[in-house]
Amino acid sequence: MKIDRLLSIVILLMNRPLIQAKELADMFEVSVRTIYRDIGSINSAGIPVVTYQGAGGGIGLMEGYRLDRNMLTERELADIFTALQSVSSYGGAEHTLLMEKISSVIPPSQTAAFRSKTAQLVVDFSPWGLQGPLEERLALLKEAMEESSAVSFDYVAASGAAGSRSVEPYTLVLKGQSWYLYGFCAERGDFRLFKLLRMKSLIKEERRYTRQDIPVSGLPWSSGWADPAGTTPVVLHFSAAGRHLAEDYFDCSELQPDGNGGYTVSVYYPEDNWLYGFILGFGPAAEVLEPEHIRRRLGEIAAGIAAVYNKAPAQPANQNAPSVRT
Repeated sequence: MKIDRLLSIVILLMNRPLIQAKELADMFEVSVRTIYRDIGSINSAGIPVVTYQGAGGGIGLMEGYRLDRNMLTERELADIFTALQSVSSYGGAEHTLLMEKISSVIPPSQTAAFRSKTAQLVVDFSPWGLQGPLEERLALLKEAMEESSAVSFDYVAASGAAGSRSVEPYTLVLKGQSWYLYGFCAERGDFRLFKLLRMKSLIKEERRYTRQDIPVSGLPWSSGWADPAGTTPVVLHFSAAGRHLAEDYFDCSELQPDGNGGYTVSVYYPEDNWLYGFILGFGPAAEVLEPEHIRRRLGEIAAGIAAVYNKAPAQPANQNAPSVRT
């Protein structure tokens, strides 16, 4: 839309001394002639745009022109900027323009101080390694929500049950370093939470839906573990060799020294396959002291793992396929 392009041009001009018309034309995929018509419209709206001819020239705003920023303090703007940076670290490139908007209202004399404030806290939600497939799912789901389009995908639940789902997407949730989709599931006739990494063959449907009002409180990601009725008390012991792992995952106030260089920690967790995998991930550095039934279950799982690795490795189904070296 033209109004969006005009606003974007104004923001870019406010954040840069000069910019070439050709660069703007390429950025917005229009002709240079269209850009000059846009500049005329911006001037007519009372925003002073100046065109400088010759080498080193370009398009810029009259020196000293700035948006009114009296609504927010510099500290508040810095906090918003930091939050946008954290979102942009995980496939949120569309927030870059909004970050430029915020930067544009900071007077040049305060730019250095503003940058210092926004560098005091870095929140990067992206995990180590490439996340191409996950970012593609996030982008598709955002698009579907904006268009009120249902989506369908194959899904494997934590229990191992597999099936196809048709879902009306409502909210993307980042919880515990994992992305989830909260939406209305046609198969279950109710709202459900789906982990993006468990989705396969995600597509947008032609079916449209009317978004319902959902309550802000009581949503599955804002409760659950806080309810003692849905959790089990677990006492873990970390050896001296594994104390660094305990310090990585638990607050120092939760760790009780055992007198031998290790720690004991008492926590509440839902008892499911996630809990077993979480504890086993510590390897021999952690031991469950209580409850006894979780100790036994972990022993059974560990024995099963040991049995797999104590036998010859499984052979690929196609042994005649040529090997590929990377």
